[in-house]
Amino acid sequence: MSSPPTHYARSGEASIAYQVVGEGPCDLVVINGPASHLELMWEEPGTARTFTRMAEFARLIMFDRRGTGLSDPVTAPPTLEQQVDDLRAVLAAVGSERTALIGGSDLGLSAMFAATYPDQVSSLVLSGVAADGEHLFGTGGAREQMLDAIEKSWGDGTLVTLFAPSQVGNKEFVEWWGRMQRSALSPGMARRLMEMSAQTSLRAVLPTIRVPTLVTHVTGDRMVPVQYGREVASLIPGARFIEYPGEDAYAWADPQGMGDIEEFLTGRRSTPTIDRVLATVLFTDIVGSTEQLSKVGDQQWRRQLEEHNRIVRAGLRHWRGNEVKTNGDGFLATFDGPARAVSCAAEIVDGVASLGLAVRAGVHTGECELREDDVAGIAVHIAARVMNEAAAGEVLASSTVKDLVVGSGLRFADRGPHSLRGVEDPWRLYALER
Repeated sequence: MSSPPTHYARSGEASIAYQVVGEGPCDLVVINGPASHLELMWEEPGTARTFTRMAEFARLIMFDRRGTGLSDPVTAPPTLEQQVDDLRAVLAAVGSERTALIGGSDLGLSAMFAATYPDQVSSLVLSGVAADGEHLFGTGGAREQMLDAIEKSWGDGTLVTLFAPSQVGNKEFVEWWGRMQRSALSPGMARRLMEMSAQTSLRAVLPTIRVPTLVTHVTGDRMVPVQYGREVASLIPGARFIEYPGEDAYAWADPQGMGDIEEFLTGRRSTPTIDRVLATVLFTDIVGSTEQLSKVGDQQWRRQLEEHNRIVRAGLRHWRGNEVKTNGDGFLATFDGPARAVSCAAEIVDGVASLGLAVRAGVHTGECELREDDVAGIAVHIAARVMNEAAAGEVLASSTVKDLVVGSGLRFADRGPHSLRGVEDPWRLYALER
């Protein structure tokens, strides 16, 4: 997706890059972490969808902090006061007198601005934050070790394992992540900014925040353990806390709770457009992925996942499948024909076997609800349960699929009736014979 126009606001001697998207009833400023690049962020499809979604219910304002991305470079990390002044300059440039703030990772700017200028802040959303910077990297030797690792790996894409582990096997995302980091900051400046964050405590500031606040956190956050998010919510008077499943500290690629955020900021939750269609749903999953990771180690496992994803996506292109989502070691896809879905599943299982990996697949055809970039409905639920019944290297299909592919040349072995979890009546399942 192409980036919206970038403009500049003058803050003292510095030029601060910003963008404005949408014409919603309220203003919303996204405060990204220390590393951002306004234009490159729109190149990642999930991130672009998230920003577009926000712009549907707000006038979205984004900027690169001083010293990062398209804003003026610096020789030393900017102080919190400078960052607050820069945000004020952006708000003045776009004519915003009152705005909501949404920030993640680095709590400082969001909290300081909300506490210092409550008359300019309508509400505050914080995601994946801790009151003390030491909780990001630890203290003493542990902190130095973490900062050394970040500086050494900055820009090569491997930090995805820390910030967005669900994307480890997504080659396109990993390449974008490294390019975005390289374009946003040098390794040395990245370390200096993170050192400053590690030394900053907002514990005394949080109780002074008097604007409506929502704090969100994913349960498995590897950067900031969830208990620190709960603590932040407890320190802000009247703050609401919502916890979501997941591991990614970088939330923009596949955000959870956007409806909760919209409702918190605007008082309403828009109803997504739902199209109901007949589709064939395919789920795939690597069998024993945790054991394989322990066996081969992080680096080899990452290479295997990248090749696995390449094989899956090649199969989807060949058989006209639509990739809905991936969780790193499994895929959800839809097809407009059941025979193509089964053939694609067989191609994936056989192709991935050459990597020493065993994939199982489940296929079902039924009515699905198409919701923006997702798919839902009982057909999706059944397909997932069918996959769960499959053995390693097996393509398992529901009786519906088997009945619809008559004449295709595909042959199946009857696996008998199965009670699928969450589904009332037993389903007869069939394994593809190859």
